[in-house]
Amino acid sequence: MSNMTMDEKLAQIQGIRPMEIMTDGKISLEKCREMIPHGIGHFSQFSSGLTMEPSELRDFVRSVQNYLMTETNSKIPAIFHEEAITGFATQGATTFPQQIGMGCSWNEELISKNTNSTRLNMRAAGATYALSPMLDISRTAHWERIEESYGEDAYLTSALGLAFVNGLQGEDLSSGVACTTKHFAGYGAQNNDPKELYEEYLMPHEVAIKLGGVKSVMPSYGKYKGMAVVANKEMLTTMLRDQVGFNGVVVSDYGSIRLTYKGHKQAKTMVEAGAMALNAGTDIELSEGQCFPLLPEAIQQNLTTLEKVNDAVRRSLIMKARLGLLDEKPQIGVDGELDFDPPVNRELAYESACQSIVLLKNNGILPLKKDIKKVALVGPNAASVYGMLGDYTYQSMISFWWSTKFDANNPKLVPLSEGLASKLGDNVIIQHERGCDWSAPLESKVEAGMGDDRLSKLKVMAIEGLPQPDLDNALKISKESDVIVAAVGENIYLVGEGRKRKGIKLPGEQEAFVEKLIATGKPVVLVIMGGRQQLVSKFEDKCAAIVQAWFPGEEGGNAIADILVGNVNPTAKLCVTYPSNESKKEINYKNGYSKDNQPQYPFGFGLSYTNYEYSDLKMETFANVKDERIPLSFKVKNIGKVDGTEIVQLYVSPKSETSTLNKIQLEGFKRVELKAGEEKTVTFKVSPQQFTQYKNGEWVIEPENFEFLIGASSTDIRLKSDLELKGKRKVLKNGRSVFFSERN
Repeated sequence: MSNMTMDEKLAQIQGIRPMEIMTDGKISLEKCREMIPHGIGHFSQFSSGLTMEPSELRDFVRSVQNYLMTETNSKIPAIFHEEAITGFATQGATTFPQQIGMGCSWNEELISKNTNSTRLNMRAAGATYALSPMLDISRTAHWERIEESYGEDAYLTSALGLAFVNGLQGEDLSSGVACTTKHFAGYGAQNNDPKELYEEYLMPHEVAIKLGGVKSVMPSYGKYKGMAVVANKEMLTTMLRDQVGFNGVVVSDYGSIRLTYKGHKQAKTMVEAGAMALNAGTDIELSEGQCFPLLPEAIQQNLTTLEKVNDAVRRSLIMKARLGLLDEKPQIGVDGELDFDPPVNRELAYESACQSIVLLKNNGILPLKKDIKKVALVGPNAASVYGMLGDYTYQSMISFWWSTKFDANNPKLVPLSEGLASKLGDNVIIQHERGCDWSAPLESKVEAGMGDDRLSKLKVMAIEGLPQPDLDNALKISKESDVIVAAVGENIYLVGEGRKRKGIKLPGEQEAFVEKLIATGKPVVLVIMGGRQQLVSKFEDKCAAIVQAWFPGEEGGNAIADILVGNVNPTAKLCVTYPSNESKKEINYKNGYSKDNQPQYPFGFGLSYTNYEYSDLKMETFANVKDERIPLSFKVKNIGKVDGTEIVQLYVSPKSETSTLNKIQLEGFKRVELKAGEEKTVTFKVSPQQFTQYKNGEWVIEPENFEFLIGASSTDIRLKSDLELKGKRKVLKNGRSVFFSERN
């Protein structure tokens, strides 16, 4: 098939009788924990469960493919699927910041560069399928998977998700990695309001499918209108295929089809669970066949049909054709020695970490002054790499899921202690003491149903070889210092899928520890690592500075240190609202912040070592629903003494109190690099389609009066102008096609 065009390949696939190439059984190879070729020719593997060097992994993949193509009846190569949210999730590969940190970069170009490097790594090993990106909109810090998201806003999540897809899939899937958007749709939130579901939770998936060409979607573990999503025909057929126009493969989340029977109890048997999922539109069961191998029995019981099975198989084969796996001699991996963390990747990881770190407070202590002689570096994350790693990194997965220790030098992980020592130099004395542990014994627990005590094993690994924390010594060196750098927060056993915490304060005794540090009278620079916003309201006013570092990845120590000493001017802005209390009620900028639920820091907020001035907003006061674009421009100037990058934000608010649009909605953003004293003009061109609403089963644009807001955050509005959108109500029969503002 190598000389055929894609159309010719797909035409040939349409003639295959899929049931004839189905395979059964289990393949067991050395160093392989569990490899099961699915009935529809798919093949699953967690490379995170394998401790192989890059070239070893590539050779292993080739041996499996050779086995499948020569020893089975299918003659069809396998698809190796992997996690890719922070890079290729395998030993030795570059570990980028967790996605919530990258959300705070507001940098599409950088995200595409990162995922392009992941594409090259995965293809080099023979992996062609990613269970990423995660595009769930996350509006509460209490959700343990918020770290995997790009935050609370549909527009920002859609833009950054599209950038992720473009980098990972590349220009042609035959040399790219197929993305899987997850979790369809509204996971981690209440998704039963059709208007909110269609307008917001659906939007990132819709953008990835319509603009990014995504051909793989994963349903969530949740429910929609009471029915498990993986077996929900309204969501997977009506919404996804008929309305959005998706024509690719739907893969189940791990064990979710079985959950329809065992957990949700909506199927009476495993046979029925498989039939329900297939009938609804799910094509492939991951991670292993439990219900789909029973489909022949389901056909006999008239629970599903052979045609449904054939449709699913055909979609899987089309995906393999797109990936180049059905070529006459498919390329499985790259020849020669492989390096999954070359210097160019480490530079990307460093730049990403720098742009993910948000400066939340600064009374002038930062950047650290040249006359500082002694620094007390304290806290559980000061010298540990366990607070640098997000969930679904290779290190987190092998630790939590396999209870196996990872090598912190493969790839090299730079802790804050190492980064700070290299940046401050020999003239500054750094004294280090943990002072306290991460958490209290019962602070976190494994979600019910996981079946073992993984957290206890992981806690032991995290402190193995370390002395007991010495509070008295931490306070002693703090009193002797010029400044205290307190590295606190979470680690990989306190947040992530299957890991629940009681609240969102600093874990364990860390809050009390910070208060004791403040009581020394020395300035405290609080560096918070973790996968969610953590409360600082108890001592925010007493800290000299607060830095939100999230899970910054392999270069985190260098990036944090460079920001602290002033080698890097922070640019990141929050992609989530930072709460001021432990309420589990969703807090979100789109409805405005109520008096009884004010944030600690608003969406879009982030400080810099310089200041910016906005001026000269120009735009028309009238537009029509039929117009293609609504242009506006303004100026932004760096009025400080150091170079910087400002993330300018465009919001739109309806003027009428009875409007059914969100009270305030992000509709554009741009990173603007400005040297000290430099001024630039920024232009946005807004489409009326950005005001489309889902009402009574239709997509409509209604004439309305708006206020256009230019700001440095969702509450720091610098410029305003009114616009009257005239014309007749417009119905978009084919749904939305324009999602973003153009910008210059």
